Amino acid sequence: QVQLVESGGGLVQPGGSLRLSCVASGFIFSRYAMTWYRQGPGKERELVASISSLGGRTNYADSVKGRFTISRDNAKKSVYLQIDSLKPGDTAVYYCNTGWARGPHEYDYWGQGTQVTVSS
Repeated sequence: QVQLVESGGGLVQPGGSLRLSCVASGFIFSRYAMTWYRQGPGKERELVASISSLGGRTNYADSVKGRFTISRDNAKKSVYLQIDSLKPGDTAVYYCNTGWARGPHEYDYWGQGTQVTVSS
């Protein structure tokens, strides 16, 4: 079955950096785009960044442009999110996501999330 396992979260001071990882299994990783979302306390889940199947196209939320970098290694079935210049507003649970359609059915998969807390 499809599994997405995130790691790399933690407590970091403002201005610090983290690198989140998501390891995928149970599907042909190189065929599908991958996306990072986050959900802060009391907030709705929001798209942070996405990357195409072969990594040639990336997309970022305006709030993270210039600070976050999404990348992937298809040989390792992994997608990464480098987070720099962290702000308290970046505090959230970060989720890895993928999905696809098969005929009339849509499939959507999520990891369990990794907590990022930005605080001094």
